[in-house]
Amino acid sequence: MVAPSGPVPRERFAVGAAILGARYELVYQERIFAKTGFLAGDDDARLQELQAALDDDRMGAVFCARGGYGLGRIVPRLDLRRVAKPVVGFSDTTALHAALQKAGIRSVHGPVVTQLGDLPSDDAEALFSALESATPPPPIYSLRPLGASHRAEGPLVGGNLEVFSRLVGTPQLPSLAGAIWVVEDVGERPYRLDRALTQLLTSGALTGVVGCVIGDLVNCVERDGAGPSAEEVIVERLGRLGIPVAAGLPIGHAKRNRAFILGASAILDGDTLTFGESLVV
Repeated sequence: MVAPSGPVPRERFAVGAAILGARYELVYQERIFAKTGFLAGDDDARLQELQAALDDDRMGAVFCARGGYGLGRIVPRLDLRRVAKPVVGFSDTTALHAALQKAGIRSVHGPVVTQLGDLPSDDAEALFSALESATPPPPIYSLRPLGASHRAEGPLVGGNLEVFSRLVGTPQLPSLAGAIWVVEDVGERPYRLDRALTQLLTSGALTGVVGCVIGDLVNCVERDGAGPSAEEVIVERLGRLGIPVAAGLPIGHAKRNRAFILGASAILDGDTLTFGESLVV
């Protein structure tokens, strides 16, 4: 377990670690609780901790303790050539997931350690299954198609919209050509989501994307309650692409965060997202 982003609260960490510890042998350094402003320690310390975990052949997986902010500062300095284990996290971990996918490495978009105690046991079981099972995760039904509804197939790419948009112009941005793009966010007002989407569109980063699945958009509302809604902004901005868009994926900063595998193939067909590959081969 590592803390490459924001400061880690001990109590919430302990609850999540207990859930993981009932199944796995846990390894972490006391520095995981360091705090330097809005970061879990200085850049060099966080980089060293993360690189060591990625390189250590004795470790079966790397769990991010929490999100927040900070991975974008150290990801460009990471050496990903020896990574042969799953990395688990979401939110700020999107920056690391993207770099891994750019390098052709699958990873697990799933709960951070400090979130696990707030989720239903089903989400912990889905995380364990994603890490351990050679069978693809079960489909997710009851999505809400928005706009175009034709079938799309491709690898899953994405995560937090704000973090992903900040990768434009960097070597860490993976190609979305032929991919199904997954987005979620928290606390971003609709006009800010519009700005991020417009940047991605005008930069060409969304060229060739075949579909989009929307997770939770927590507190993504205007202060006065006026429209358009966050979902409406996404649908309007992506409308020019003519791709299917569906909402309701149970991931993100709300009450659910079901693990799935970034870089693995999937099919978006109306209200159903079907996973075609597992992490275990």
